[in-house]
Amino acid sequence: MSDFLSYGFDERITKTLKEIGFNIPTAIQELAIPQVLNGSDIIASAKTGTGKTGAFMLPILHLLASEPAKGKGPHVLVLVPTRELALQVAMESQKFSKHLPHIKTTCIFGGVPYPAQKKALASKPDIIVATPGRLIDHMEQGLVNLSHLKVLVLDEADRMLDMGFIDPIEQIAAASNKSRQTLLFSATIDKRVLPISKKLLKDPFEIKAPETAAEKTCITQLLYYVDNIDHKTRILEHLLENTKMDQTILFTSTKRLADDLTHHLLKKGIPSSALHGDMNQRQRTRTIDRMRKGDVNVLVATDVAARGIDISSISHVINFDLPHNPEDFVHRIGRTGRAGATGVAITFATRREEPWVVKINRLMGTPMQVQTVEGMEPQAKGSKPSGGEKRSFSGEKRPFREKRQFGEKRQFGEKRSFGEKREFSGERRPFGEKREFSGEKRPFGEKREFSGEKRPFGEKREFSGEKREFSGEKREFFGEKRKFYGEKRDFNDTPGSKNKFKKPFFKKKREGFSGASRRSGFASSR
Repeated sequence: MSDFLSYGFDERITKTLKEIGFNIPTAIQELAIPQVLNGSDIIASAKTGTGKTGAFMLPILHLLASEPAKGKGPHVLVLVPTRELALQVAMESQKFSKHLPHIKTTCIFGGVPYPAQKKALASKPDIIVATPGRLIDHMEQGLVNLSHLKVLVLDEADRMLDMGFIDPIEQIAAASNKSRQTLLFSATIDKRVLPISKKLLKDPFEIKAPETAAEKTCITQLLYYVDNIDHKTRILEHLLENTKMDQTILFTSTKRLADDLTHHLLKKGIPSSALHGDMNQRQRTRTIDRMRKGDVNVLVATDVAARGIDISSISHVINFDLPHNPEDFVHRIGRTGRAGATGVAITFATRREEPWVVKINRLMGTPMQVQTVEGMEPQAKGSKPSGGEKRSFSGEKRPFREKRQFGEKRQFGEKRSFGEKREFSGERRPFGEKREFSGEKRPFGEKREFSGEKRPFGEKREFSGEKREFSGEKREFFGEKRKFYGEKRDFNDTPGSKNKFKKPFFKKKREGFSGASRRSGFASSR
C-alpha cells in the first residue's frame, strides 16, 4: 500500500495532510486518485465513511494548485443531494486547502436566505458545493456561469436519483463546459445510475473499492423481531436505558413519527432531538451542533440525515423503521463505525417485513444477528398478532383496538357490562332507557298524528283514475299518450320492435329514411 507522498501532490497539500494525520490512503482513495489525476471520467463506489470525499477533493485541489485555471470560476462543481452533505463536503474542501488561500470554496443549498449566497458567488469561487435546486435558482439569475468548469462531481449519485434530481442534473450538465471531467461517487452503484452515467460521462473508468476485513467487522448488526409498535417502543426504551450508548441516531420513516418519538423520549428523561425536512436550515444546523457538543444523546431522524452526518461519537444506529430501499440501509448504518471505529446497528422488523430483511442481508453479505429481550419476546412465527396499533406517541400509548372512553379511561381488554352507564356531558342515561324528547312522549307503535284527515295504517292511496289539474289542457294521469310537436312517427317500424313507441329524435320525418338504421337513412338521402 502506498502513501500520499507517492501521488506527488503539491507540497502545501502534503503539509496539510501531515498536520491532520492523513498518512495512508484508504482503498477507494488508492484506486480513484490516480484516475482523477489522469483526467479520466470515473464511476466509483465504496462503503460510507471510507474517505470518498478525499478521493476526489485531494487530486482536484492538486490540479487547481499546480495549473492555475484560466477565466473566472467556478472551476469545480460538486453536486450533493442534501444540505448536511453539502456542508460536510465544503468543510472537507476547506480543511484540505488550508495552505491554499487563493482557492475559495462556497457552499450553496436551499433553506437559507439568498443575500449571503449571492455575496459569496460574487467573489467567483473556484469550488462550489451545491444542491441542484438552489444552484439552478442562482444560474437563472445569472450569478453562476459554468462555461469555465473543469470538473463536475456527483456525490451520492444514487440518492440524487431517488430524490428526483435527474432533470436538474441534466440541466446543469448541459450548461457546463463540454470538455469537463466528470466524476460519479456513491456508496452503492446500481442499475439506476448507469443510464445517467452514459449521458454525462465519456468512457468512464469503473471503480469498486473492496471491503476490508476490518471494515466488515467494525459494525455489529443486530435484529429484533417485534409484534407491533407498542412492542417496538418497549424494547427501544429497554435498550436505551440498559445499554451503554455514547450517542445514537434513531431512524424513522416519517417526519411526524420522528417528532412523536422525540417527545416520548424526552418525557422518559432521555435527551433527544428531531431532525427532518420540515425544519429550516438554522434549526437543523443547531441540532447537529448540539449533537456534536454532547447535549443530545439520541437524534431521531428521517433519511434526510442518512447522508452527510459525520460525528465520530455516534456509537449506535437504530432503525426504528426499515428503509424503503435496501441501499438506504447501507447509508444509515454508515453513520457509525466511521474511520476505523467500531459501532452497533440495531434494526426492528415485524414478521411481515421479513422479505425486506432478506434483501438487506443479501446486499450486506452477512445476516443480522437475531436478538431478544427477556420478557419481551415476540410471538411465535405464524401466530396472529394481537391487533394493530396507531403510530402516535402524543400522550399515553394505547393499542389500536382499545376503544377510547369519554371521560375516565378504560383499560385494554376490559369489557363494559350490559346496562353499564356511559359517561356523557350532562345527565347520564342508563343503557336501554328510552330517549326523552321534547314534547309529549308517544308509545312505540302509536299512530303519528298529522294535520288533516288521518289515513289508517296500510290503506292505499288512490291515484289511478284521478285527474290532476294542470295549467292548460287537462290530460288523464294514465293511458293517454303525450302529444308531440310535429308529425308523429315510429322510430323503428320493424314488426315487434321494442322502440316502436320511442320518442323520435327528429321533429319531422326525414325524407328517404328507411328506418333500418340511421346511417343507412343518411346514405339514401345523399
